Amino acid sequence: MITYESFDAWWWPYLFILIAGWIATDIWRWLGVLIGNRLKQESAALVWVRAVATALVAAVIAKLILYPTGELKNVSVALRLFAVAIGFSAFLIGGKRIWIGIVVAVGVLIGGQLLSG
Repeated sequence: MITYESFDAWWWPYLFILIAGWIATDIWRWLGVLIGNRLKQESAALVWVRAVATALVAAVIAKLILYPTGELKNVSVALRLFAVAIGFSAFLIGGKRIWIGIVVAVGVLIGGQLLSG
């Protein structure tokens, strides 16, 4: 099984974030489309599911930013917050495509790390 501590390479935490970011969102979205296509968009059940899913993703992102583990501990809080802001902006500008936001944010993190040191 591959874990966060599986590899001792500088690039591994960034790849791990990309993979985890994709798995945590896209797989569940596709399953939701397949299973929930019979529900009305504004049904109480679907509104609740969306709220819980959004809260969980937001909590994971906040934990990674404010209380990082592993290699992310070596990245300044300012750089982590800047990467999130730029990634979110890219997500909005890119037509609300999650992968665009994730790739841009990870790119900012890597670029910031390379520039700082």
